[in-house]
Amino acid sequence: MVIDYSVWATIAIMHFVAVISPGPDFAIVLKQSLQKGLSSALWTSAGIGAGILLHVAYSILGVSIVIRTTPWLYTSLLYAAAIYFVYIGVSGLRSKPSLQSDDILQTPLIQKSKWYKAFGLGFLTNGLNPKATLFFLALFTAAIPQDTSLSTQIFYGVYLALSTTIWFCFLSYISSRAKIRHAYQSHGYYFDRFMGVVLIGMAILLVI
Repeated sequence: MVIDYSVWATIAIMHFVAVISPGPDFAIVLKQSLQKGLSSALWTSAGIGAGILLHVAYSILGVSIVIRTTPWLYTSLLYAAAIYFVYIGVSGLRSKPSLQSDDILQTPLIQKSKWYKAFGLGFLTNGLNPKATLFFLALFTAAIPQDTSLSTQIFYGVYLALSTTIWFCFLSYISSRAKIRHAYQSHGYYFDRFMGVVLIGMAILLVI
């Protein structure tokens, strides 16, 4: 495996700009951290990282070329993502004031029974995100040379997944601080409804 550090630097910069941009991943992790606590947010972050590996896999295997050259396939993905974002958005719009305390939200029973849902939420949110699809299409067709070895491409892919996971874990930790959680306990349903509107708006923009 031969790593071109200039290519790696380019990938790192492109990825940093993309990952810090507000989007579905950002919104979901923030909501999970404030509503469900740090544990759920971390599992969601891990799910997002796994979703990155999905994009990397189809890019390396050449499925990205099929998506790019077959409009109906990409359109299907686009509508699937829009429907999923609307589903999450509607759930946010139905949010009501919570009567539960931090102690209840942080009980081991809730964390143990919901970790797979948090992971799946992150995985589906990233996996169905057309923004991520377009990013990896551009990355593997333009930024990474075609003669790059398979092992080096896998290395880049693992780096992207790990760095994404680390970033969202950091976001989870910051947004789970006591003062922020206390404010969310009192007025968090307003945030849920706002993020619901944002996600539905994203879905509409995708379709348009």
